[in-house]
Amino acid sequence: MKNVLVIYYSQSGQLEEIARNIAKPFLNSEEINVTFHEIQLEKPFPFPWDKDSFFDAFPESFLQIPTQLKPVSEEILNTKFDLVLFHYQVWYLSPSIPINSFLKSDDAKKILNNTPVVTISGSRNMWIMAQEKIKTLLKEANAKLVGNVALVDRVGNLISVITIVEWMFSGVKKKHWGILPLPGVSDKDIQESDKFGEVIVSALNENNFEDLQPKLLANGAVKISPYLVTVDKTANKIFDKWSNLIYKHQKNRKQLLKVFNVYLFLAIWLISPIVYILHLITYPFKLKTIKKETRYYQGV
Repeated sequence: MKNVLVIYYSQSGQLEEIARNIAKPFLNSEEINVTFHEIQLEKPFPFPWDKDSFFDAFPESFLQIPTQLKPVSEEILNTKFDLVLFHYQVWYLSPSIPINSFLKSDDAKKILNNTPVVTISGSRNMWIMAQEKIKTLLKEANAKLVGNVALVDRVGNLISVITIVEWMFSGVKKKHWGILPLPGVSDKDIQESDKFGEVIVSALNENNFEDLQPKLLANGAVKISPYLVTVDKTANKIFDKWSNLIYKHQKNRKQLLKVFNVYLFLAIWLISPIVYILHLITYPFKLKTIKKETRYYQGV
C-alpha cells in the first residue's frame, strides 16, 4: 500500500476542486491510500476580499513572511508518504502567505523530507517566479521535486484582471457584465485535470519519477508565455522595492499602500501594454533565449 498526501489551501474552492480532480485516479486505486490536508490559518484571510485587506496582504505575500497556521494532525506527521501532491496559488507574484507559512514550518520539513513532490498551481497567469520560490522552499525542506502542473486562466491578460478582481471582491464566480468569460481556471481544464493524475499515478506505481515531467508536458501540463515571463521577472524587481519600502515603514503603511494601489493600476493598464508592444518588436531577436527559458521553466 502506497501513501499519498494531497496538500492545498483554497479560499474560493477552485484549488480544492483541482486537487480532488487530480486525485481521482489515486482514489480509484485499491493500492493507494490518499490523505487530504487543507492548510488552515489561525487568523484566516477574508473571502471575498475587501480592498484594504487585499492590498494589506501585499508586503508579507511578496516577502514570504509566514503567519501562524493550525497544526497538522499527528496522523499525517507520523505517516511516511510515498508522494505529495502540493497545490498552491500565487499572491502578488509569490506563493500565497498560507503556502509560504506551511513550507517554512517544522511540520512541512518533517512531512516533505526526502519525499517526492509534484507541485500543482492554479493562478491567473503569472506563476513562473512563484514556482522558482517554491523550488527554493522545497529544497530547504529536503523535498524531491519530480513534477509540475501549472493551470491558468486562459483569458487575455487585461480581461482576466477585470474578471479575477470582480471574483475576489464579490466572492461570486460569474460572467462580469454578463459578457466577459468566467474568471479563473476554466471548468473544462479543471474537469480534465484528472489526466495529470493518471500520468502521476502511473509513475508512482512504477516507482519511477524520472520521466514524469516530460509525460506531463505531453499532456499540456505547462504552457509558457515568453511575454508573461518578461513581465513576471520585471514586476518581481519592482515589487521587491515596493514591499520592502512598505514593510520597513509601518507608520506610513496605509498611505504607502494607497500609493502602491495607484501604481499597480497604472502599471497594469498603461505600462503592460507598452511592454507587450516592445516584446513583439524584440521577439525575433530573442528567439534563442526564449527557447532556452521555455525549456527550463517547463522542467523541474
